[in-house]
Amino acid sequence: MQKNRNEIPAKYKWNLDDIYPNWDLWNKDLDSLKEMMNKIPAYKGTLANNSKTFIEFIELEEKISRLLDKIYLYPYLQRDLDSTNEEASVKLQEIESIYANYSISSSWITPEILTIPKETVVEWINTNPVLEPNRFPLMEIYRLQEHVLSADKEKLLSYFGQYLGVPSDIYSELSTSDIKWNEVELSDGTKLPITNASYSKIVATNRNQEDRKKAFEALYNSFNINKNTYASIYKSILQRDFASAQSRNYSSSLEKSLNPKDIPVEVYQSLIESTKENTAPLKRYIALRKKALGLKEYHYYDNSINIVDYNKEFSYEEAKESVLESVKPLGDSYYNGLNTALGEGWLDVYETSNKRSGAYSINIYDVHPYMLLNYNGTMDSVFTLAHELGHTMHSMLSTENQPYPISSYTIFVAEVASTFNERLLLDNMLKKTTDSKERIALIEQAISGIVGTYYIQTLFADYEYQAHQIVESGKAITPEILNNIMSNLFSEYFGDEMSMDELQKIIWARIPHFYNSPYYVYQYATSFASSANLYNRITSDKYTAEEREASKNAYLELLKSGGNDHPMNQLKKAGVDLSKKDAFLAVSTEFNRLLDLLEEEINKEKGE
Repeated sequence: MQKNRNEIPAKYKWNLDDIYPNWDLWNKDLDSLKEMMNKIPAYKGTLANNSKTFIEFIELEEKISRLLDKIYLYPYLQRDLDSTNEEASVKLQEIESIYANYSISSSWITPEILTIPKETVVEWINTNPVLEPNRFPLMEIYRLQEHVLSADKEKLLSYFGQYLGVPSDIYSELSTSDIKWNEVELSDGTKLPITNASYSKIVATNRNQEDRKKAFEALYNSFNINKNTYASIYKSILQRDFASAQSRNYSSSLEKSLNPKDIPVEVYQSLIESTKENTAPLKRYIALRKKALGLKEYHYYDNSINIVDYNKEFSYEEAKESVLESVKPLGDSYYNGLNTALGEGWLDVYETSNKRSGAYSINIYDVHPYMLLNYNGTMDSVFTLAHELGHTMHSMLSTENQPYPISSYTIFVAEVASTFNERLLLDNMLKKTTDSKERIALIEQAISGIVGTYYIQTLFADYEYQAHQIVESGKAITPEILNNIMSNLFSEYFGDEMSMDELQKIIWARIPHFYNSPYYVYQYATSFASSANLYNRITSDKYTAEEREASKNAYLELLKSGGNDHPMNQLKKAGVDLSKKDAFLAVSTEFNRLLDLLEEEINKEKGE
């Protein structure tokens, strides 16, 4: 239920004054930003002259970047609180236009840096400590040298920057602005349009399978009716990605996506192979749910309903205390940091009119992280709070321990801290309750994370890989071809326990990540696997107390490391080597452990 924003106490709302107390100061900084951006072209042709000029330039670039973070996010966050905020929308478009023009006018920078011998830049860094924070990003420029074009070609490509995003924009309009939702009548007489939000609620809470089926067919038909258009949009994205990869001397879209973070293609392939080899617990879980829910046939729309009817509500204050208590195993420093993050002004807690849906944590290096929630008192909301606080603590520790140029961690490791926090919360809540219904709900909450974050995201990553390969081998893309990929994947992952609906195959049309950020979703799975490995090393009795303590310290060092190394190396230092398929086995091991617990609790609930 939405709250009136004016009636919500300040302690539950963002304090954006920490960024700017008013638009006047924002405008003043915008003028400063433009002034600094205008200085950049004057350095063209001078970077190789001497270290003094080079340092001046690097420092100016950092000032621009840090100021841009604040200037961009101030209207961005305001618009997320109220999508009808006209002033914020106008300001946001203004800064986006300024940045687009800056990208074009500064496209010469990387090619010019590459005209300086690498040995010279290394010497400048060694003899000028002020450059040390830039060592890693500067060396990355040289590592990726073969994929950087000449200055004129880089400038030419930069003109296409906004245009290359058009397919994603078209998808967004078709799937959001222009989509026609179908109305259904449920078994209780309720009539409503089935949107993404109402569908999610029905499949998660409505215990009548026929109602879930109606909602499923209504939602998926809204996408299926435009399947040819969605397939055409997706084909253009696949073709764009391959053209972009070839223009930068990559052999595939996947290689272009992974190489900037030095992630071997084999890691992506190993994730898919290992997951396919370990689908037994997923199939076991579906069979268990089918029996526990008393279903003759189990469908995809049955995945979200709880085995038990559990509707306990948790106040936000209760949620805060639960999450705080759960992180104590990570030490006083982590606990105190989390307590700070839960203070006033960092979280916008409740759903209000025109507020963005979902949840996220976003960091401003020179201010602090901001977390958006839409807290509604459900168990899922409690776990969402723990999840976002994991991101926030990762950002806080990175900011505290790394200079700006290497403070931002990659998406590849971003979900480690968030899912780790969820595991801490689960274990703490399980220890505190003897209620079988609550224990079943908690275990299912954890398992749904494994299914949704690891197995489903790997299945989606598998789909992307196959779709891109089709285009890269010069073959056609049609709705039927995309449907067949999905159909085969769901059969491989879920087996015969799940009945495949024809409309389920069109799921590729309603996953925004495929259209907005290709080759992104696999990182949910790699982060989840890494988190499972780390959690096991820190909490399992099979390790000595000294080993667990060392693993905890290594984990905290990972969170403090920001972006000071390639993510694979960062994880390896913490004890996880994703180049080995065995690294992914921790997920299926944990899955089976939770399934054993779930079966035990179900039997208790039945009195067996």
